[in-house]
Amino acid sequence: MSAGRFAPSPSGDLHVGNLRTAVLAWLLAHATGRKFVLRIEDLDRARARDPRPQLEALRAIGLDWDGPVHVQSRHVARFDAAIDDLRRRGLVYECWCTRREIVEAVRAPHGIPGQYPGTCRHLTEVQRAARRRERPGALRLRADVARETVHDLLHGAWTGPVDDLVLRRADGTPAYNLAVVVDDAHEDVDQVVRGDDLLASAPRQMMIARLLDLPTPVYAHVPLVVDDQGRRLAKRGGAVTLPRLAARGVTPVAVLALLLHSLGGAVDQTAVDAAVDTGEPAALLAAAVASLELARLPRDPWTFHAPGDEAPAVR
Repeated sequence: MSAGRFAPSPSGDLHVGNLRTAVLAWLLAHATGRKFVLRIEDLDRARARDPRPQLEALRAIGLDWDGPVHVQSRHVARFDAAIDDLRRRGLVYECWCTRREIVEAVRAPHGIPGQYPGTCRHLTEVQRAARRRERPGALRLRADVARETVHDLLHGAWTGPVDDLVLRRADGTPAYNLAVVVDDAHEDVDQVVRGDDLLASAPRQMMIARLLDLPTPVYAHVPLVVDDQGRRLAKRGGAVTLPRLAARGVTPVAVLALLLHSLGGAVDQTAVDAAVDTGEPAALLAAAVASLELARLPRDPWTFHAPGDEAPAVR
């Protein structure tokens, strides 16, 4: 059975923007008859923390998931197999470029901002052997096209550049763009809802999926949540997580009602009041699934004001 998913990185409490994406992913999966998968993307071990507070926050606003929680760091064998497949076909090469070297190369004439310039792509075997003696290299995919077009439920056909992206970092860690594609395929995820700051990654991931002969999911990249200065929310700033909002007397169900309203849902105030009184969000979520319309989903960022601030809570 096909699935939608929410896949947070366990780097701290989920903020309102994370929760809003999770809510929409859950709603869209249920509205389209899919399972809903939860995956913890913890490959960045330096930033990974205990994911249990994130699971508790999702449960607090009424979200559940099918099957066990998937943990990305347990799937390294999948990623190694995918890299080996690409390597056998001559689509992988080693790269020793530092971030500084890449930035300097991009700034040079004919460099393309945001794209790897291919510095290590054409090294001779003698040059590679010399670099291996100095330090381990990363592995890059030899891109076979310059651009890919993805089809997004909110953005329509969107064409973006692709480059020789990293598949495995020099420290041996599989790269995000590879891991997410492989995991989605293994977990039957064919519907991906996430923030539109990741829209530019979709063409790269589409290329990886195509080269690995894996299906490409249906995408919905959601506008971000911002503060009253137009800055994207951060976990470290302001009353934007459930624990901080709870300290101000704002319940998880009240937060859920705000999120549903921000997604274009016609939230019945009587139902909201009843849900807040009982602390049970199930009825609100069920009504939102029944009334979900893609055409009503906002195409612009949502400005969040914590309830109790002088500004209105939603605008």
